[in-house]
Amino acid sequence: MAGDTIFGQMLRGEIPCDEVYSDERCLAFRDIHPQAPVHVLVIPRKPLESLRAADSADSDLLGHLLLVAARVAKQEGLDDFRTVINSGSQAGQTVFHLHVHVIGGRPLAWPPG
Repeated sequence: MAGDTIFGQMLRGEIPCDEVYSDERCLAFRDIHPQAPVHVLVIPRKPLESLRAADSADSDLLGHLLLVAARVAKQEGLDDFRTVINSGSQAGQTVFHLHVHVIGGRPLAWPPG
């Protein structure tokens, strides 16, 4: 269950995080294993396991997460940045609570891996 992940623990204040943004719908914090000079995760407060678990009732929340990702990128001084959402273990998802990676601060190659 998404609420039982490390991200759920962060949302409940049981584990500290390096917060960069917070509102009533989401939390953004620095990744503990950054892949670039800027690597922030934006997570919903609603415990969604992944993007594939979202439905039409989550449309506003999903849009909000992307707008917050852009806001965080600007706040971090990024003109160019990448957003990534992994859905499922074969796609690289390791924490099963929906999260948007905001990555930048260096040239990023494509394809990512």
